[in-house]
Amino acid sequence: MAAVWAALYYCTWLFLGDCRVKLVAAAASDKKRNCVRALVEAHCPSLADPKKARYVPTPYLIGGMLQTVYCAYIALRRDKKSNIKYERELRTMRDGGTVSLDWYPGRIDDAKSTQPIVIVLSGLGGSSYEYHIRCLAKHLAVTTDGGMRVVVANHRGCGRTPLTSSQLYNGHDTSDLTEVIAHVSKMFPCAPLACIGFSLGSNLVMRYLGEAGDHTPLAAAVGVCCPFDTVTTGHMMNKPGFLNDNLFQPALMRTLKRTVSRNLDMIRSGNVDYDIDAIMRAKRMSEIDNAITAKAYGFKDCWEYYAAVSPIDSVDSIRRPFLAINTHDDPITPVAGVPLDKFESNPHTAAAIVDYGGHLGFFTGIPARIWFLDPVAEFLAAALAESGDRPPC
Repeated sequence: MAAVWAALYYCTWLFLGDCRVKLVAAAASDKKRNCVRALVEAHCPSLADPKKARYVPTPYLIGGMLQTVYCAYIALRRDKKSNIKYERELRTMRDGGTVSLDWYPGRIDDAKSTQPIVIVLSGLGGSSYEYHIRCLAKHLAVTTDGGMRVVVANHRGCGRTPLTSSQLYNGHDTSDLTEVIAHVSKMFPCAPLACIGFSLGSNLVMRYLGEAGDHTPLAAAVGVCCPFDTVTTGHMMNKPGFLNDNLFQPALMRTLKRTVSRNLDMIRSGNVDYDIDAIMRAKRMSEIDNAITAKAYGFKDCWEYYAAVSPIDSVDSIRRPFLAINTHDDPITPVAGVPLDKFESNPHTAAAIVDYGGHLGFFTGIPARIWFLDPVAEFLAAALAESGDRPPC
């Protein structure tokens, strides 16, 4: 009986609590015809409709870290929402490195196709196999009007992508993403293009948008759980805690160390003298970044790298409809780092903030399902429909 009352108390608190989506964006006006707020308010009910713009977390996934760990735990799950099969394309970058492109429902040969294409970038250590990415790919392909074609760009060495260069990926260098976007745009010159990044992937998307400005074939983009303030993110990942120490960090370390182990010869072939023993002893992401990323790119340590990689200033230079989705209880990329003032001043951007969801979790309902699928699909469908950026074919 006590458990029933506890459950009722929790649900009452949850539903009477503030589970509304907070939309932060520049005010819409006649002078700002490209204002993202106007687009969201007109076409994205799951973000703007007072009756629908709510995120209520799954009752048995209470707390941001639990949502985060659960997301990692079910990474390989296959069900009706995620059971898809990709068609892989290997793409060689200018320096000889390889990025794998996983297409869903598959790559087509029609260069005049006008079907929208969405390029997806995973987070650190992730790839196209992850549950939330497979769910998103299927959702965009089957629920949007006319369907969207999805291509997941797997980082070097990730998702069984062969490492053919000693250079690894990181959150600072956008050259691989730039080449992938140019490649897809050249293949399908008539198709509207969009990009979605998760965590580190969203960091790269934002940096790319800031660097490209108006000179990009992308018509829209989304960033989920972007680490706007990467120094704060580094401190959060180092913060001691039972779930972080015993589940999240060990799982992340296993993934990264597995990539290193599989590609030792190639990693050692470059000009950087890595301390492999230190890498394999690492228990925290900061130790990995000290031993690999900072060393490879000439930073004094991981903290200097984190300061350089933060995409906060990129928000000012974005010139395409961009939506950021973040949570208040994210244990990795806290909402305190989101530059809300910049989203309020740049009419091309909007930030959707929810109270719960953790880092890349966003699980809602029973059984748990991913909440952000509808908001992302609504936003991209509206932005791509209104873009008019691609030439007529």
